[in-house]
Amino acid sequence: MKARIPGAPQGNMMQQIQEMQQNIVNATEEIEAAQFSASAGGGAVEVTVNGKHEVLSIKMQPEIVDPEDIEMLQDLLIASINEAIRKAVEAMEAAMQKAKGGLQIPGLF
Repeated sequence: MKARIPGAPQGNMMQQIQEMQQNIVNATEEIEAAQFSASAGGGAVEVTVNGKHEVLSIKMQPEIVDPEDIEMLQDLLIASINEAIRKAVEAMEAAMQKAKGGLQIPGLF
């Protein structure tokens, strides 16, 4: 007669946790490598960041560069950068929710 192993259901839970952890690692790597772009001023300024929130590129239309109005260019850059980062953050949050598979873990997204 086989003895029932105490805690066998916990083994299944541990497997689920390990799978979730791997899903989180995979999702994090995928989002960190992804690129997110945003523009401001009707496309006059476009910024691209990666999932690590690093700025990868800034494109500006030549006509937006006005030495008499540097503040406008600064505002457009700030708006574009913040929007691109917001997109990266939202993508990471969505990926983490999917990776967790509905499990609610305090302190993890």
